Amino acid sequence: MELKGLFLLALTLGVGAFVYFVLRREQAVRAARRAGFLSSAEGLFEGRRLQMQPSGFPRLAGWHEGEEFDLQVVADSLTLRKLPALWVLVSIPVPLPTGATVNVMLRPTGLESFSNFGQLPVQIPVPPGFPEDCAIRSDAPGAVPFEAAIREVLGAVDERRLKEILVTPKGVRLVFLAEEAHRGRYLIFRDAEMGRLPLPPARLAPFLAAAKRLRRAVLQETGGKVE
Repeated sequence: MELKGLFLLALTLGVGAFVYFVLRREQAVRAARRAGFLSSAEGLFEGRRLQMQPSGFPRLAGWHEGEEFDLQVVADSLTLRKLPALWVLVSIPVPLPTGATVNVMLRPTGLESFSNFGQLPVQIPVPPGFPEDCAIRSDAPGAVPFEAAIREVLGAVDERRLKEILVTPKGVRLVFLAEEAHRGRYLIFRDAEMGRLPLPPARLAPFLAAAKRLRRAVLQETGGKVE
């Protein structure tokens, strides 16, 4: 092989190795960022249990102000959305003495992969004073179950971030928008990476408090024991 050919081969191999190194380093940085998305919020919980989900985002369980919480992070990159979104599911998975399930979905698209909203059989008319862009489904006909408790949640958190309110016999859940993909990077480069910075505790705390109040209001309404 001529000297020029050897030089080109070496250059090609060198460039390839450099690109491979850069990509591997970027993957490692991205994985570390995702894994640490709830790191700033961990201090809000006692008895923390942390596990990594297939998406690379963490799932955190623990006790906060006397309630047992479960936090899941769900990345939604469906192309039909204006921008990919990162949702946080705040659950208190403690059974409630109710036979009814009610789900309030704000700005429904029918593509909420984190929710079983569409599987509930009964569409309930939205009461006056509820957000105009919400839909309510249940497994029982009639008025909105636990309407007063749900109204309290709507008034206690940032409605622009709130996505879902769920009450079931298995517990309660609130879903809120943690962040959206950067518009410029997504529109130009289709870069949907989210979770570059940890979730601020101040963004999470109001939803923890609202979920706690929701569960206790449901207990009071159903005659259950309030701890």
